[in-house]
Amino acid sequence: MSGASPEGAHYFDGRTAAAHRATAVVEGRWLGIHPAGLPAIHWPLGELRRLPDQAGGDLVLAHAREPLPRLVLRDPETRRRVLEHAPRLGRSLRRGRPLWPFALWGAGAVAAVALMIGVLLPAAADRLAPLLPPGGEAALGDATLARIREALSPYGRAYPVPVCEAPEGAAALGAMTARLTEGLTLPQEPVVSVLDHAMVNAFALPGGRVILFRGLIEAAEDPDEVAAVLAHELGHVAARDPTRLALRSAGSAGVLGLLFGDFAGGALVLFLLNASIEASYSREAETAADAFARERLEAAGLPPEALATMFERFLEEGGEVPPVLGHFLGHPALEARIEAARDGVSEAAGPPSLDASGWAALRTICL
Repeated sequence: MSGASPEGAHYFDGRTAAAHRATAVVEGRWLGIHPAGLPAIHWPLGELRRLPDQAGGDLVLAHAREPLPRLVLRDPETRRRVLEHAPRLGRSLRRGRPLWPFALWGAGAVAAVALMIGVLLPAAADRLAPLLPPGGEAALGDATLARIREALSPYGRAYPVPVCEAPEGAAALGAMTARLTEGLTLPQEPVVSVLDHAMVNAFALPGGRVILFRGLIEAAEDPDEVAAVLAHELGHVAARDPTRLALRSAGSAGVLGLLFGDFAGGALVLFLLNASIEASYSREAETAADAFARERLEAAGLPPEALATMFERFLEEGGEVPPVLGHFLGHPALEARIEAARDGVSEAAGPPSLDASGWAALRTICL
């Protein structure tokens, strides 16, 4: 051995705070470390990394692949030889460490979150939805509607979007709802309202609330088209889809809030507003609501193809697809759903959902 000093170094094993007096010797391509009372250690010179010395004046070394042990080298001759023959002293201590364990852990975490949001939370929501008390479900719907009215208003909470309540129009809407629900038992008594907003949209909320927009009524050519949209929304009420969607969104927001630190609940509000307005139900839920609408329209003596007619006219007009199409037709089976609405259709057995005066009253419900 050469370049050694009996008290030229202190070795820290990384497990205890004890400083072991040691000799350190450059031996070819290795730095031999001989701590008192411990077995000899050999670090390759190419794997040595220099660490900052808080006290100043000493050369503090670590092994690139074993970062916890430390060697504080004081012997001038050994320091000189290490500085001359260790080519990578200035590199990061982490360089060369395998990244695959971190990538594997990250992929596992993403998969776990996806499993929770995509599988476990929807399953839990399906089980919990029928167990909610009616009062709590109605309160959830009312609170969500209040936030939606604020979110859609350019003035926010100070002037939320108004609920249209012209007496004649409200009476016409009530008559249409009664005709579609005659003889029907629903989980909650439906409460149908119209918001004074130009959006061409409609959606259902927890607690039996169904919201139509003024823009939807204005876009319809006859009352049966509005009745077809209303029947579809009542199908979601019958299946408790809005409650399941709200529970799922709340659970997803809770998971993401824990992950990203949103403990104030902002993500929850965004999830509920977005889920309610877009009402992005599954393909199965949309198909079931279509079938429900067809049955209710036939039972009421109304033409089941009215919904398909409305969709076809929107598509023929071109331009930007109205939000209502994203709501009803957000899945890729548009042609199949229109065809299903027309399949085997018989002529309407009864009068229109509203007479001329009732239709005029509904179209002016927001005046």
